[in-house]
Amino acid sequence: MPISTPPALLEVDDITMAFGGIVAVESLSFSVREGEILALMGPNGAGKTTTFHVIAGVHTPTKGKIRFNGQDITTLRPDGRCRAGVARTFQITQPFHELTVEENVMVGALAFHRRMADARTDARRFVEMVGLGDRAQVPAKGLSTGQRKRLEMARAMATRPKLLLLDEVTGGVDQKSLPGIVNLVKQLREDGLTLVVIEHNMGVINELADRAIFMNRGVRMAEGTPEEIAKHPEVVELYLGEGGEDG
Repeated sequence: MPISTPPALLEVDDITMAFGGIVAVESLSFSVREGEILALMGPNGAGKTTTFHVIAGVHTPTKGKIRFNGQDITTLRPDGRCRAGVARTFQITQPFHELTVEENVMVGALAFHRRMADARTDARRFVEMVGLGDRAQVPAKGLSTGQRKRLEMARAMATRPKLLLLDEVTGGVDQKSLPGIVNLVKQLREDGLTLVVIEHNMGVINELADRAIFMNRGVRMAEGTPEEIAKHPEVVELYLGEGGEDG
């Protein structure tokens, strides 16, 4: 009996995102299966974060459709997508600086709880999950870059997503903290989450991603396993360089 392929949780169908005369993403299509980790790669300005904006509902695409869990969400607002199960983090972390770590995560948890006590209980669980239990009562402004990345993940997880979009979750993180972030992402997948990650570090991509898409100037140039992408001639020329790794 053949092994069944998990269904596509996310389908990006021929999307174009133009801002006036500037085309940030052009005719991009891909799908992400349940339980998969897909990496989006490419130089700055390739259209990766714009793609995240379209998936998360910040922008409505100029052309094309977004389907999530079998439903067309192309025109759904960001809060509706959040309730449907789409969550994201940001390349530049955006915590509420004066709120504690726990209170920041409560903001996400309140999407599912009316009672503050229930939101607080949920928030504590996710704060512990990302390894910030000892910093729970610390204002977010006192966190390191790596800790803020973990906080972003906890706040996103508190919305109970099926799909998590991670925008450069290792960006700006010191080498000592990097393995902890990578292991956390692995654990989220093991817990059943589907992830799309924007990542520049080829070592991290190799360790995490099942597939990778390389974009340049808004266009998909290559798709395959991380190993296949790393050997693609145009990718090597544009992005990885002679050493084969962006770093």
